[in-house]
This record gives sequence, structure tokens and C-alpha cells, in this order.
Amino acid sequence: MKKTSYLYVIFAATLWGGIGVFFKILSGLGFSQMQVVAIRVTSAAIALTLYILIKDPSLLKIKLKDCWCFVGTGIISLVFFNWCYFTAIELTSLAVAAVLMYTSPIFVMLFSTILFKEKINLQKIIALIMTFIGCIFVANIFHSSANNFSAIGILVGIGSGIGYALYSIFGRYAIEKGYHSITISEYTFVFAMIGSLPISGLIKSLPMLVNTQAVTSTLGIGVLCCVFPFILYTKGLSNIENSKAAIMATIEPAVATLLSFFLYGEKLLNSKGIGIFLIFISVLLLNLEPKDNKAIKIKYI
Repeated sequence: MKKTSYLYVIFAATLWGGIGVFFKILSGLGFSQMQVVAIRVTSAAIALTLYILIKDPSLLKIKLKDCWCFVGTGIISLVFFNWCYFTAIELTSLAVAAVLMYTSPIFVMLFSTILFKEKINLQKIIALIMTFIGCIFVANIFHSSANNFSAIGILVGIGSGIGYALYSIFGRYAIEKGYHSITISEYTFVFAMIGSLPISGLIKSLPMLVNTQAVTSTLGIGVLCCVFPFILYTKGLSNIENSKAAIMATIEPAVATLLSFFLYGEKLLNSKGIGIFLIFISVLLLNLEPKDNKAIKIKYI
């Protein structure tokens, strides 16, 4: 069962890695970054709601007292993460923002250790270090001419990593309350839609969506790269630790880089290739059963 869950997480991260392809198309059509976020979560919410109504309407049932879990996954995580990420890009650079966003496994590991008593072992720490170094190489941070290490930019960038990590945390609480992965994904998108539409200005730009390219890209970024991966990732969380899932999901930038190579001819025989190699090795490391189960104990004051 665990191996299947690993595959769910890896496949989810692979689909997330394709977001950039559709983002480029929508940006080229004149949509702002926040409008693309609103397009993504709104189309995902609509598509998943229609699917649930056809397959099993009972999946829409939740308890009012549990709404905080979905406010957490949808607004505190999904919307907050995107806002921080795009703000960090403006204040620093795309490379710096990407590296700061992928500090998320560190926060997942810390939060999960405190909240869910997950163990930290040497295997996780090595995988985490390799993953972070790999992300630095993938982002090509040391060769970026646009680096601007403003204090606010760094803080907001770290905020994107925290927001990205919080999906695993709030999602775990929803799972423990007995909700299906589809239900969790549904209300994540619904609350994210409620949180993003008022601040995106998308409603005024709706006429821009009435063309084949925009519709195709909306389905791609909202269904293929949002609905499917969130369901798969949440399903994977039910059988493996948050910290492992978070580290494994960092194959996303590696997948995005590979797509850039095949679709846009971007070179791989450089630091990005090294980064991809390190990330994939860290994922393989997490799939190996540790020879000993000794955990590193953390004391809380």
C-alpha cells in the first residue's frame, strides 16, 4: 500500500510540473499571475464539483465545524502560498523565489514532528539536504543576473514555503477526520476560489477566456495540473508521512525543467541537470527501507 502511495505523490508532482506550460500560454494571452491562479482554482472547483455530482454527491457533505481544515488547505495554504510566491518573484527573482518556495519540506518536517509526532531519521535529513541543494541547482541561483536579496523579498519567499507546506498539515487533519481525498480537494478549491476571485480582477477579464487556446489552457492548468494531482497527493498522504511526501513532491521543478528542455529547447547539460539528478536520487532514497529505525529526538521547551 505504501508503494502505491509513493506513486500517487510522484505522479501528482509530475503533473504539477506541467503548470508552467499552461501558465506561459495564459500569460501570453494577457492574464496576470494572480488571474491565472484564480483561473486555476475556479476551473478546478467547477470541474470537480460536476464530477462529484455525477459520481457520488455524498462526497460533498462536510461538517460545518470542520470547515477550518479547508480554509487551511484552500486559503491559508493555496492562496497565501501563491500570493507570497508571486510577490517574492517581484521583489527578488524567479530563481530566488523558487528556491525559497522549496524550503517547504523543512517546514513540513518540523510541523509534522511537533503536531503529528513524526520521527526524523538520518535518511530523511540526507534526502532533505540533497533535495534543497538540487532545487538550488535547478533554479540556477548562482548564475542569475537578476538576484536581489531584499529582506522583505526573502521573508515573503520563506512565507511561500510555509504556505506550500501547510497543505500537507491541514490536509492531514482533514484525513484524520475521515474525509475522502476527493472531498478534501473539492473544498480546497472552493475556498481557494472564494479567496482568490475578489483580489484577482478575473471577472472583468472573462471575455478574454472565450477562445480555443484559453479554454484548452484553462482545462490543462485547472483539471490536468490541479484536480488530478491534488487528489493523488492527498490520497498518498493517507498512507505515508507528511515529511516524506513533501520531499518526494519536490521532483516538480525537475519535471518542469525537463518539459522546458523538450518543449523550449532549454539546455540540461549544466547546473539544472545536476539538480534534477540530486532530486531524483533523494526520492529514490526515501523509497528505500532504512536499515535501522533510530530516530533523532527533538526536545521541546
